[in-house]
Amino acid sequence: MQRLLILGTGDMARTHARAFSDIPGCEVVAAVDNNPENLQRFCKEFGIVTQFSDLGAAIEWGAFDAAANVTPDPVHHPTTMQLIAAGKHVFCEKPLAESYPLAREMADGVRAAGLIGMVNLTFRNASAVQHAHDLVRSGQIGAVRHFEASYRQSWLVGNYWGDWRTEARWLWRLSEEHGSLGVLGDVGIHILDLASYGADSDPAAISCMLKTFNKAPGDRIGDYPLTANDSAVMNVELESGAVGVIHASRFATGHANTLKLSIHGDQGAIRVDLDQSWNHLDICRGSNIHNQAWERIEAPQVKSNFFRFVDSLGQGLAQDPDFERGARLQHVLDMCVQSNAEMKTLTI
Repeated sequence: MQRLLILGTGDMARTHARAFSDIPGCEVVAAVDNNPENLQRFCKEFGIVTQFSDLGAAIEWGAFDAAANVTPDPVHHPTTMQLIAAGKHVFCEKPLAESYPLAREMADGVRAAGLIGMVNLTFRNASAVQHAHDLVRSGQIGAVRHFEASYRQSWLVGNYWGDWRTEARWLWRLSEEHGSLGVLGDVGIHILDLASYGADSDPAAISCMLKTFNKAPGDRIGDYPLTANDSAVMNVELESGAVGVIHASRFATGHANTLKLSIHGDQGAIRVDLDQSWNHLDICRGSNIHNQAWERIEAPQVKSNFFRFVDSLGQGLAQDPDFERGARLQHVLDMCVQSNAEMKTLTI
């Protein structure tokens, strides 16, 4: 039985608690949060008896094998390094850290300690994404030449997910001073992973433009300077030589949470639309490339990131997406910020 501690008890922690509790051979044995109200409410909901207001106290207790790190982005690195030092495996929310040097320290740390470190890139749970990757890798659409990927949200326009002007859970995402890398760090990491994993090749060069729009008088609401980027547009060359465009925005009016990926090869093409389905994709191949006809195919079901983390604990070997993947993606994010500042294309 794998004993799991959940660090951080906000909204996303509920997803972790439900997922891990449903996995045979895994038990959520404790939770940690410095907010006593959140902690008590969370533990009552999931029947967790052992509670800590401090990670150090939980580590001193020590009766857990691994931790799900569901803290805010700036807290990922220091808490994960504490857990690594204590010999605990870690399943960390994305992004792995605030910068590549910190993410690299985390990836190197788990490797040196012989521990399992995986990062929760949510959309790897979509069977359509996994199947697209497999089809590209097996040569079903030939050599990839072009790709397009987008992540569209509109919570800065409407109130579908709540009022961002009055809720701290949204406002911190708009403030660099509160540890946010904006849409680039929040959802850009997802679309970067979707594009490069789907196309089976990592970014080799990137040109990025980031934009922060005026959203309030003086670009500030209370304690929150609204300084983080709201939209990101990237021109990318992959190591395979394919070129494409990746973009993400919180001003994509009409879209709640839409991810799309198109991959075009010299013998076919693939389309994934996660707003429509996580379980099927469209493909144009064979004679259909001459008349632009597409066929819809169901993707084989895949295990979730949560399941594969628990499975990794049993096998003693991290599965993808691991900390190394998280660190590489963070390196690309850092290069995006640099590219925007210098207004030039950078080699990764």
